[in-house]
Amino acid sequence: MSPKEASGARAAQRSPSDEDSPSPQLRPIIAFYIFAAANIIAALFSPIQDCDEVFNYWEPTHYLNHGHGLQTWEYSPEYAIRSWTYAGIHAAVIWMGRILPYRQKVFEFYFLRVVLASLCAICETRLYATISRTMHPKVAAFFMFAMIFSPGMYHASPAYLPSSFAMYTTMLGFSAFMDWTGGIRTAEGIMWFAIGALLGWPFAGALVIPFLVEEALLASMTGAMSEGLGRVLDGTVRSLIVLGIQMAIDSFFYRKAVCVPLNIVLYNVFSGGSKGPNIYGVEPWHFYLRNLSLNFSVWFVLAMGALPLLLYQHNTRDKPATKQQSLLRGIVFVAPFYLWLGIFTLQPHKEERFMYPAYPALALNAAISLHILLANLGRIGGIPPQVKLFFVCLSLLATANLGILRTFGTMTAYSAPLTVYAPLQRQGVAHAGDNVCLGKEWYRFPSTYLLPKGVRAKFIKSEFTGLLPGEFSEANVGFGLFPGAWLIPSGMNDENKEDLGKYTGIDHCHFLVDSQFPRTSPSPLEPNYISDTKNWEKLSCTTFLDSSQTPLLGRLLWVPDWPFVPEHYRRKWGQYLWIPQDFKRPAAPPYPDWSVEHTKPLPYRPFRYGPKYNVTMGLRTMHWDEWIELDNHYMKFHNLKAQRIIERGSKCSHTAPEAFDGACELLEELCDYLPQRYPSLYKKTEVGMENIVTGETFNIVERPLKEDPMQMAARFVQDDLAIMFERPDGQYYLLAGSILLAGFWRLEDKFGMPLSEIHTSGDVPQFKEKLEKGMMNFFKRVQPDKAVLRNNYFIQVDDALAWSHSIGSEDSDGIGWFTAEKNKAISHHWFRSERQSLRRLPRSGGVVFTIRTYFHPVTDICNEPYVPGRLASAVRSWGDDVSRYKGKERYQDVLLEYLDRKHEEQIQNGLDMSREEEVRAYPF
Repeated sequence: MSPKEASGARAAQRSPSDEDSPSPQLRPIIAFYIFAAANIIAALFSPIQDCDEVFNYWEPTHYLNHGHGLQTWEYSPEYAIRSWTYAGIHAAVIWMGRILPYRQKVFEFYFLRVVLASLCAICETRLYATISRTMHPKVAAFFMFAMIFSPGMYHASPAYLPSSFAMYTTMLGFSAFMDWTGGIRTAEGIMWFAIGALLGWPFAGALVIPFLVEEALLASMTGAMSEGLGRVLDGTVRSLIVLGIQMAIDSFFYRKAVCVPLNIVLYNVFSGGSKGPNIYGVEPWHFYLRNLSLNFSVWFVLAMGALPLLLYQHNTRDKPATKQQSLLRGIVFVAPFYLWLGIFTLQPHKEERFMYPAYPALALNAAISLHILLANLGRIGGIPPQVKLFFVCLSLLATANLGILRTFGTMTAYSAPLTVYAPLQRQGVAHAGDNVCLGKEWYRFPSTYLLPKGVRAKFIKSEFTGLLPGEFSEANVGFGLFPGAWLIPSGMNDENKEDLGKYTGIDHCHFLVDSQFPRTSPSPLEPNYISDTKNWEKLSCTTFLDSSQTPLLGRLLWVPDWPFVPEHYRRKWGQYLWIPQDFKRPAAPPYPDWSVEHTKPLPYRPFRYGPKYNVTMGLRTMHWDEWIELDNHYMKFHNLKAQRIIERGSKCSHTAPEAFDGACELLEELCDYLPQRYPSLYKKTEVGMENIVTGETFNIVERPLKEDPMQMAARFVQDDLAIMFERPDGQYYLLAGSILLAGFWRLEDKFGMPLSEIHTSGDVPQFKEKLEKGMMNFFKRVQPDKAVLRNNYFIQVDDALAWSHSIGSEDSDGIGWFTAEKNKAISHHWFRSERQSLRRLPRSGGVVFTIRTYFHPVTDICNEPYVPGRLASAVRSWGDDVSRYKGKERYQDVLLEYLDRKHEEQIQNGLDMSREEEVRAYPF
């Protein structure tokens, strides 16, 4: 057989099922537009998956473009296993992009990504056109479908990685070998695979092996050995020219003769012991099977079945000589994917990006398999063609939807590192010489291109104990061009050993990037910087998926946070994001016959008979009409609050900046509710509310407000007010409050504390054992339409409503029951009861406490039926911890003697104990 005949043998296989009638071919330019659209979307939104992309490629490129950047040990001339030629090509692309009227480095970052995505689209189009021409238009269409709807390509197409570059050249090499014309394409195919292996990743050269084997077999079969050797030699010479140019450029940068591809192979294959890729982690043999199933779903299954389906098709058809040659070509086309998967499955160190060069081969295998399956499905009789078409389209649509859901899920879950730096670009925020520090978030840093000019990335110590990047030398006197490329940096090693010289002190940080997840505990090296509002001001905060708490479905696919989606399917976030809800509190009817002079306080007596006092949250449902309770003590409370505001100001009323919107939302809610419920006291206005009795007017829409929003809200009601907000660590913090009449605690002591610490610092009995878990769950679950109430009570041995001076001065450091005078006369004993409401604000998500205090002499309430006996029983039921908390030891003798005596008097006067529950149901 002559060489011309061999060419005909190669062209013999047009498709895995030649007998199918040709389908209309999508024009290559239209295919390019489709590929480019998918890839550019990925370039704009795809998160960087691997810190290797940042530190080994983006940072050296930034050094070439801007004179500074972070340097890994791989770029040290001692090791030289990264190519400056590869980085230089990309730096040149960015340099050429400066002709456009955009000057920010962020533009350079996305410009290069778009260029890479477009280059990938060109290579995809070239291979698509070749498949359509030499195999079948349907196979090409399936190839396109697999490439644009697979999450794997969403990450690989715009990635600045040698493996992505090798993927581009793999498509060009495949196209050249498939479009074989008189041997011309063989040399071109070898050259493209060599470029991918030399400039990109040396191991990508393995993908050319099946084509070279085919070349040798055909040369042997045709007797045209010299022509075959000539074609291979042509490709080899072209490859050596590329290698020579690369070595010259790399040697110029390193200032010594280097062959980077050889160094890469020597380190990754022949290193051992404490060196080599395995020190960065190993994975089980099935890692790639799981990974490719996630990134290509059904297409991966089809790709694995390509060879068996080819053999099946071959054995079920006639077998003329051309069919034998066609089988050989088919095996050559599907073999690279199997070869690649086999090689890297055997390697202990595995990473997703190692599969990038084989992604086109996977898509081609899958397309061939699907075409064979459909060709055989078409031969099945008895099924109408329309039904077959329907099921085929349904399957493709389902596969596309899976890919889109996973892609969108990744986009929305992990894009925070690309967006959180945006405020630094605003004028006046960051300045040249500022440092942006990275602790445990070092590996998610998206490169210095996202920082303003002159702003540097620095590392602070975290729990990570490996080797972090250093910085390229910026020496510029007497060192020539790019001295950072050839001056040997300090502290580098190829064993991933930590160098403490890579860290800077926290006091040198102007900005800090950190994350906090609800179930992650802080440590000395990784403190909760986000909650450290005394030292750090929040500049930017965005969501990031908490994969440890998100269920499997939410990690694999996009799951919307819609109300009807069950909570156990929803995704969980590291930065809490409250989604505003459109809940509207039901309108409140006017309080029946309410009068500021005559409406008495409700007689809350929230204590029960013993024998045992149970520590519980004691929640009950609140009717919306009853949110705020006002009575004929209103003016007393109002005047006392006004006096306290003058005397103590921000000690008692304060709003953190991050809670301002929530405090204003509370003002809006009160200005809506109070005129509805108490129209004889309040009148709603266009800008807020008017107090009809006092003549005060309140403008809640002007900015700035005349006073702190919580202080203004305190003037509206008899209650003390507090708002808790969830922070990224999943805990609720007291960030807004007006606590003017609390009696026993001070806002300044508790402000900024998380819910748990508020209670533990106050020694609340059995909080850890019985209350904490339920309380935390309640705060996370409570919705705007589910408000609750609770009551509690205390005994006080003075008559001061605002602050119980018997436990010490309000401005004293040491306060407590130990200062109270013991067994004062019963006339000094007061009953203090609190009615607390809790509700979620729909817009800000803050949880509002209203704390209404009812304050009466014990001698007054003991005139009420059943009260003395029940209160005496309740006080006796307190355990030791509750007794200490409530100061029982200071008043029990006098109080209990008095209560017992009053109870005996009521019994003697004919009190019917059997009717108590009927007369005084809890909490009255």
